[in-house]
Amino acid sequence: QVQLVESGGGLVQAGGSLRLSCAASGIMFRFYRMGWYRQAPGNQRELVATITSSSSTNYTNSVKGRFFISRDNAKNTVYLQMNSLKPEDTAVYYCNAVRLSVRNDYWGQGTQVTVSS
Repeated sequence: QVQLVESGGGLVQAGGSLRLSCAASGIMFRFYRMGWYRQAPGNQRELVATITSSSSTNYTNSVKGRFFISRDNAKNTVYLQMNSLKPEDTAVYYCNAVRLSVRNDYWGQGTQVTVSS
């Protein structure tokens, strides 16, 4: 059974930091491209950051230089370090695991991040 379990969300003041974690089980983690997405009320889910199996990273423009994605294959965990948070970063953040070669695409249940002004 595949599980992606996010943690680390919460309430923080603007300018603060949070680190999200996503622990994966039931998949060969090291072969998966991992990603963080977010969805604010009334908005579509959007890409935040991805990290490939070879640790190449990609970020949406609005978080470049503030957010940093990393992975620990020994712990089957992907992280999102979020710095200089802004109220517009408020959203539910979702972890995603994709392995295109076998057409696998999994999602976590989400963790709420709220940034107060």
